[in-house]
Amino acid sequence: MRIVFAGTPEFARVALEALDAAGIEIALVLTQPDRPAGRGMKLQASPVKAHALARNWPVAQPRSLRLDGKYPEDAATAREALVAARADAMVVAAYGLILPQWVLDLMAGQGEGAPADTQALGCLNIHASLLPRWRGAAPIHRAIEAGDAETGVTIMQMDAGLDTGDMLLRESLPIGSDESTGQLHDRLAAMGGRLIVQALLQADAGPLPRTPQPAEGVTYAHKIEKAEARIDWALDADTLARRVRAFDPFPGAVAELDGQPLKIWAAHALPQACNASPTPGTVLRAEADGVAIAAGSGTLMATQLQRAGGKRLAAADFLRGAPLTAGTVLA
Repeated sequence: MRIVFAGTPEFARVALEALDAAGIEIALVLTQPDRPAGRGMKLQASPVKAHALARNWPVAQPRSLRLDGKYPEDAATAREALVAARADAMVVAAYGLILPQWVLDLMAGQGEGAPADTQALGCLNIHASLLPRWRGAAPIHRAIEAGDAETGVTIMQMDAGLDTGDMLLRESLPIGSDESTGQLHDRLAAMGGRLIVQALLQADAGPLPRTPQPAEGVTYAHKIEKAEARIDWALDADTLARRVRAFDPFPGAVAELDGQPLKIWAAHALPQACNASPTPGTVLRAEADGVAIAAGSGTLMATQLQRAGGKRLAAADFLRGAPLTAGTVLA
């Protein structure tokens, strides 16, 4: 089988590597344009592009795929590359660009320039949730933030909606009680790579059964904004602990100490609440096992912290360099 792959971050790179290992031919890779990153803000290739170049696969980086949009020349060039690829399917994983109707039609063997000698399987998406729950941009973060007990991967036949297409394969896994987005991401990426290989191998042998998504249970995983990183101490401790895990590694949960940012990277809610009712954000105690902080309801125990310009440190190491005393109030 011969495919086009569209993806950008590490989640997509894992799937691309799995497809390659399974002997599926990669005719073309689409990925986002290079972005400035790091302290020097130098242009940096995406993980997908770096992997594709190492394998000598052709790469296209259109700024848009809309023929009537802001960069019609990019879209037109991408269209030529897609037609020339003569692929049986397009696999999409965290690409970052919306596929317009002409792409869906072309890969389904319809419209001008569609090759007549391909399987025309259309566009298959690897989505890191159990659809229809958590459609959208940040399904892993939102599942942890919401306190979901499980999540998974859905291989979906793409249509014009936002993650609304028919389900082809779906597999679940439990979310660990102390699991961060970064940790869950890695498990879901591996699952996504395995399932997309399974889907394509099955499709090569015959049509995959398609299951429409149910109308009940639809939720949307809106993009994570940096502003969400700020800790609202008025929230209960369980909610804060989930947010700490959900926002690791991005954007991090941030408090303020003496006018400087203080990131909390690991924390849990203590089983017992405070006897008193201190101002939310008040440090109740700071010891080697963690920093206990009053929340709107209950107590948050921060066990890994980071000062501005510093490194992530376990509470005991952090306190050796930045002592905190009971009664200090974090903003």
